[in-house]
Amino acid sequence: MQITLSGRNSQQDPVELHDQQLKAYEYRWFDHEIENQQSRQRQQCGISEPAYRVLPVLALNEVFIGESNSAKVSYYEISVDGSPFQKQKSSGVIICSGTGSNSWCYNINKLSEQTVSDLLKIAALETGSKINVPSDILKNITRRFNDSVTFDPSELKMSYTVRDPVVNAVFSVRKSRGFAQKKIVVRSRCWDACLVIDGGLSFRFNDGDIATLQINPDRALRTVLIDDD
Repeated sequence: MQITLSGRNSQQDPVELHDQQLKAYEYRWFDHEIENQQSRQRQQCGISEPAYRVLPVLALNEVFIGESNSAKVSYYEISVDGSPFQKQKSSGVIICSGTGSNSWCYNINKLSEQTVSDLLKIAALETGSKINVPSDILKNITRRFNDSVTFDPSELKMSYTVRDPVVNAVFSVRKSRGFAQKKIVVRSRCWDACLVIDGGLSFRFNDGDIATLQINPDRALRTVLIDDD
């Protein structure tokens, strides 16, 4: 996946995730004030903000976007394949390729046989019907749903998952997961957030920064099969 960043942090160098330090609230506020002051000074001098940057690193498996502190709610706007931006609050967004669809995203979305069984019992109560599902059929239903979460690495599309979406009178999530054929755009409204590529490199991604994720066929992973003969 190719990622394009725009905004005041688009030119920042990344850090290794294991080296990233969480900032106390008062220090992050101080940094925020400095960033705003520097932005105002550039505007007064007629210096425009950097337009955008295509990151030199491609994402093989997945990209995580959200607050650096996992205990904080992430606030952002998201657009899938050109749809209108939707304001969301959640524990962050994960966007994956086919290569990464059977890893983190799979384990977030998969259902257990117990969950499927409970849903079928509720459906039976609501409809007044008698649903008696043998264990082997229950296992097949669960497997078929879980298999639908993954897709082949050769497919030119991405999958996205909204973690723990907040739904109330102000914020809503039309779809907590789905697929994108063209691009996914995320506009940050976060305080101290990051964009993490494959659990390794972390890019600063705070209020006003925009990330555009696309599948670029020209930069797709190429594999070579060697015949033993």
